[in-house]
Amino acid sequence: MDKNKNVFDNVLQLIGNTPLIKLNRMTADFEGDFYAKVEAFNPGHSSKDRIALHIIEEAERQGILTPGDTIIETTSGNTGFSIAMVSIIKGYECILAVSSKSSADKIDMLRSMGAKVYVCPAHVNADDSRSYYQVAKRLHEEIKGSIYINQYFNQLNIDAHYNSTGREIWNQTNGEITHLVACSGTGGTISGIAKYLKEQNPNVKIIGVDAYGSVLQKYHETREFDEKEIYPYRIEGLGKNLIPTATDFDAIDRFVKVTDEESAHTAREISNTEGLFVGYTSGAAMQAIKQLNEEGEFKPSDKIVVVFPDHGSRYMSKVYSDKWMEDQGFFDSKNEVSTTIQYIK
Repeated sequence: MDKNKNVFDNVLQLIGNTPLIKLNRMTADFEGDFYAKVEAFNPGHSSKDRIALHIIEEAERQGILTPGDTIIETTSGNTGFSIAMVSIIKGYECILAVSSKSSADKIDMLRSMGAKVYVCPAHVNADDSRSYYQVAKRLHEEIKGSIYINQYFNQLNIDAHYNSTGREIWNQTNGEITHLVACSGTGGTISGIAKYLKEQNPNVKIIGVDAYGSVLQKYHETREFDEKEIYPYRIEGLGKNLIPTATDFDAIDRFVKVTDEESAHTAREISNTEGLFVGYTSGAAMQAIKQLNEEGEFKPSDKIVVVFPDHGSRYMSKVYSDKWMEDQGFFDSKNEVSTTIQYIK
């Protein structure tokens, strides 16, 4: 069918070419112009659509995958949803090992997309047999005709964003981007975008966002893996308790750490001020922008792009639940959700 008439053969043709949207109210008093790369406009509502399609189609090109085979992956939710979506269209079975830190909304979505889901304890070492890394590896060994995506250690994760997201951002800003701010989990998104942007202009500053409880910032600064940095935190899809080879630390200029609580509040603030219903990790990325602005990182002529990775619908039982927020000790009177509801009897 003719894409120029907005008619497509299947949902996969909608992946990529997401909009860049100017942030106005939240950044009104900040130095510089701020734009969000809103990845929720992908059909699977996250940036992970890009890597799922790219990695699976590369496996097809290499003859590794044939219809009826099984695709296995570790995921905090978004990659799994994207893989499940691609698997439906292309005719593959899908098995996902998911962290128990993932929201119930995400897990239900994976099941709804026909995936077989194994929920694994979040707060165990990566080499523990119960970790979602080890469970996925075991399933891959046991199931004939399966491939393991292994996004944390897959160069194609970086390539997907180098080939698409980085080029899109460069073109959308007419090459005027001065800063990229993006969360780092597997590292594929920030690394792929950084590689493309740095090739166009080495002066573009690449700033990664990390969580307290994650090892990434310290590893970037020292190249040492410090287990003492690791402790439980709540943000999904951000930070790591291992060092992913899908992260190109040399392409990243610095990291900023953000807290669970401030990131949750900021996600809700984005919805209430910019009208963009975004996920927890988007709140983390915007929280980093706030902290960088307070540091004086930006000047009036700067053009800053922040990546909002996914959609708020995946966090209804978490950051958009007043009860969850209160249970975490994150009471948020300014952005409280339930105050707008009145029941007429």
